[in-house]
Amino acid sequence: MSDILKHCRDQIDAIDEQILSLVNARAALAREIGTLKGEGPIYRPEREAQVLRTLMEKNSGPLSGEAVAGIFRVIMSNCRALERELAVAFLGPQGTFSEEAAIKQFGGLNLPKPCISIDEVFRMVESGAADYAVVPVENSTEGAVGRTLDLLTTTSLKICGEITLPVHHCLLRSKAAGNAGEIKRVYSHAQSLGQCHEWLNLNLTGVERVSTGSNAQAAELAAHDPSSVAIASSRAADIFDLAILAENIEDDPKNVTRFLVLSQHEVAPSGQDRTSLLMAAKNVPGAVVGLLAPLAQHGIDMSKFESRPSKLGIWEYVFFVDIEGHQQDPKVAKALYELEQCASLVKVLGSYPISVI
Repeated sequence: MSDILKHCRDQIDAIDEQILSLVNARAALAREIGTLKGEGPIYRPEREAQVLRTLMEKNSGPLSGEAVAGIFRVIMSNCRALERELAVAFLGPQGTFSEEAAIKQFGGLNLPKPCISIDEVFRMVESGAADYAVVPVENSTEGAVGRTLDLLTTTSLKICGEITLPVHHCLLRSKAAGNAGEIKRVYSHAQSLGQCHEWLNLNLTGVERVSTGSNAQAAELAAHDPSSVAIASSRAADIFDLAILAENIEDDPKNVTRFLVLSQHEVAPSGQDRTSLLMAAKNVPGAVVGLLAPLAQHGIDMSKFESRPSKLGIWEYVFFVDIEGHQQDPKVAKALYELEQCASLVKVLGSYPISVI
C-alpha cells in the first residue's frame, strides 16, 4: 500500500511541475498580448466567457464544470494583474454577498473597493476611482433591487457582465454570547430579512428585525452586541469571528441573486449574450404593446420586463427589459432601430455575456 501511495504522490508532484510550467507560459503570453493591446481594456468579459465555455464543454471530469471555471478564473485574474491590478467596487464591508459575487466573477480581487452604499459603488467607477462595479440587481425571492435600477436610469456606465450567485444565509451570534441569553433583535439587509421571513416567523417570533446597509454590517453589529444576532454569510462569520447558530435559513433553498458588472467601456459579442434596455412608452393607447412588437417581429426572446416609476412625473413609468442577443447582432440592431421610432425613450444599458455558471 505504501509503495502505491508513494507512486501516486510522485505522479502528482510531476504533474504539479508541468502545471506550474504551463501556467507561467500562459502568463507570459497574456503579458505579451497586453503589450500589443496598448491602452485597451485589460478585462475582456467576452473573451473570458468564450474561454470558460470552451473549457467546460471539453471537461471530462472528475472535476465539475463549476470547479474548472473557478480554477481558470483565478489563473486569468493573476495573468491580468501582470498588466495592471484592477480595482473592483462593491457594496461592503468585506463579507457581503456582493464581495462573493465580485470574487466569483474576477477570480480574486487585486484592489477591492468596499463601499458603504450602492450609490457609492456607482460613483467609484463613474469618477475613475475604480475600474469595475459589482451591484445586485434582482433576487429570485425578493425581486428587483430598486436602488440599482434607479441609478441605471441616469448613469453613463455600461453593463459588461452578469453574475448569478446562490445565496445561503446563516444565523450568526457573538461567540461570547453563545446560545445563552435572550435574543432581542436580528440585524440584516432588508432583502435578506425578506428572504428569511418565514424562518424568522417560526424560530424568532417577536424578535425585532433591524434593517442594515449590508449583511456584513449586520454581522459587525452582532459581534459587539451579545443580545442580537445577524443574518449573513458563513464568510462573514469567519471575518467577524461569530458563531453559526443555524445554516441555510433562507425560505427558498434555490435562492439566487443576480449581480451586474459595470464599467466605462462596452463589450464585444461573445456568442451567447444578453442586452439590457431602458424604455419608456409614448402616452398614447396601446403604446406599451407597441414597445414589444419589434422584438416579436424579429424573433427576439425577452427574459425580463419590469416597470419602475420614472420619478419624472406622477404615474409615469420606465421599463427595464432584458433580451437575448448582442446589440451588434443584425436582428437585434433592427429591432432596436424600430423601438427608437415608437418609444419616447430607449437606452441600451449594455450587451454582455450571459453568466457562464
